[in-house]
Amino acid sequence: MSLDKQIQLLINDAPQDGITPKVVAAIAPGLKLLAERLGHLQYYILQSLEQEWVVTTLRSRDELHHEKRVVYAFPTLKDVVASELEPQLIAIPIPVTLILFQLIALETVDSIIFFETPGDTTNGIEIRREDMQRLIQLQLQQSSLSNTPSNYIPPDIA
Repeated sequence: MSLDKQIQLLINDAPQDGITPKVVAAIAPGLKLLAERLGHLQYYILQSLEQEWVVTTLRSRDELHHEKRVVYAFPTLKDVVASELEPQLIAIPIPVTLILFQLIALETVDSIIFFETPGDTTNGIEIRREDMQRLIQLQLQQSSLSNTPSNYIPPDIA
């Protein structure tokens, strides 16, 4: 599915509360810009059987107290299987714009790491949640929504 179709689907699936579809449309250029920098239209995300994304905690070898929580996005199903898929986990293909959009709502996740090259799960592109939030705020400020009292991210946006 093309990026434009993915964006339109996000807008169409937004809660029809009069605000959220406008907010999603306003941030769509930023989502598309990030998605264009990634190499695939969809990635595989590990999920539990309850459809919760698998979060991995990474710790610095030098600073043991420094850690971050990440979600891995794999370019192919074969890459997921190569990462030792546990029996109670499943890999689901998800459009790249939806992954980026969900990052906004994943309060317990610091980043999503997108593996770009099939067969290589050691080098990835990290998209940090705080950078995503800054991008969204910038998009909202640049949109026509910036002059309305509804210039906020609805809590149920994703």
